[in-house]
Amino acid sequence: MQMDKNKSLEISHQEDDGDGKKKKKPKKYKGQPWAKEGPPDPFKVLDSLPEEKQQEIQRALHLFSLSQGPPKSLKEAHKHKFSFWNSQPVPKIGEEVRTHGPIQSEKPNIRQESYSLPEGFCWDSLDLDTAEQLGELCTLLNENYTAEDDNTLRFYYSPEFLLWALCPPGWQPEWHCGVRVNSNKKLVGFISAVPATVKIYDVEKKMVEVNFLCVHKKLRSKRMAPVLIREITRRVQQQGLYQALYSASVVLPTPVTSCRHWFRSLNPRKLIELNFSSLPHHMNLQRACKLNRLPEMTKTAGLRLMTLADVPKVYDLLREYLKDFHLLPILNKEDTQHWFLPRDGIIDTYVVEGLGGVITDMVSFYTMTSTVLNHLIHRSLKSAHALYTVTTVTPLQQLMEDVLVIAKARRYDVFIALDVMRNKEFLEPLKFTQGDNTTHYYLYNWTCPNITPDKVGMVLK
Repeated sequence: MQMDKNKSLEISHQEDDGDGKKKKKPKKYKGQPWAKEGPPDPFKVLDSLPEEKQQEIQRALHLFSLSQGPPKSLKEAHKHKFSFWNSQPVPKIGEEVRTHGPIQSEKPNIRQESYSLPEGFCWDSLDLDTAEQLGELCTLLNENYTAEDDNTLRFYYSPEFLLWALCPPGWQPEWHCGVRVNSNKKLVGFISAVPATVKIYDVEKKMVEVNFLCVHKKLRSKRMAPVLIREITRRVQQQGLYQALYSASVVLPTPVTSCRHWFRSLNPRKLIELNFSSLPHHMNLQRACKLNRLPEMTKTAGLRLMTLADVPKVYDLLREYLKDFHLLPILNKEDTQHWFLPRDGIIDTYVVEGLGGVITDMVSFYTMTSTVLNHLIHRSLKSAHALYTVTTVTPLQQLMEDVLVIAKARRYDVFIALDVMRNKEFLEPLKFTQGDNTTHYYLYNWTCPNITPDKVGMVLK
């Protein structure tokens, strides 16, 4: 946020200069303390205001800056100057891609020293095994990371969720890359990478998934984000990996695929009160609640939570199901256990056990909680996000309806799914509504033809 410096007040009085003309002279300040101190620090002024007033100012600044922000569509992207991304090994906006393979040499000259930060800041690799540093990361993300466009909701990340997302098998501590203030060691920037093996059409590549790029909101004028991206790239390349996968809600050069968000209301009254969803002009709240009503009980026999003993069977199900997609993760049993074994309030996986203990189907979702800003009644929003659903016996729509019933009983407010894999088969029949948000997937240093959402076999968290 930028604010104009306060201008000193000039108090003038009139004097007669002998010619009958009156001359204005500035009145001398008589030792007022405020006159000597200079203009106040705009951040201190903002911090001194009540929280509600701060949010009003931020909403106003957001509306003012909408036309100046990153492009939200390909049409806008064609007019945007991508000074940083045009220097990176990624396809240019508008470039027609028909080839497969790396853009840059597999063994570039790797810089040995870290990139330079603005004066007063230093790099730090976070140790997430320590409660203190994990807590610092939670604070940075919860105060400065993703928020809704109207500044009414902000994701809340728990320590347990971050450990799940950032410490899968093979994780590297140096890939938890932070920026601190030299003077007080406060954490003000972060970017992460986790190892992944991804199949792109017919090619399997070991790479990283990059996530949680975050700069403190008071330091975004310092242009730290490009430096963070360059530094995590350098650290990853030092480990012999030269490709990356990442996602964003804005258009950068250039998406390999773009997926839409769909929402299924589980608590219509609350979502309407939060302006998360709106009532059609022909419908009242009572009708909306009736329209979104779900059965009281699940229908699928043998539906239960996944256990540790199910890991090999879930692994087999996923491997067989995902093989027909053009963009998919290659998981081993250790990966399957980490990403899918249920953890309270983080990840839920349900399986369908048939005769003889055979696992025929599975469905999974992860949990996100958002902090509600400036609402008189509601303080949080609990959402379930669809991961992978594999069916071999149970009808897909029936299994997903059962999951909605479970989520509703567990007091989730909304169920969210991307239109990837086979999800389109159940979205409209189960009364999901297409949202305004789009998630764009990107590949770093890899080129391939565009992939349609129904051929995307992975969900980036």
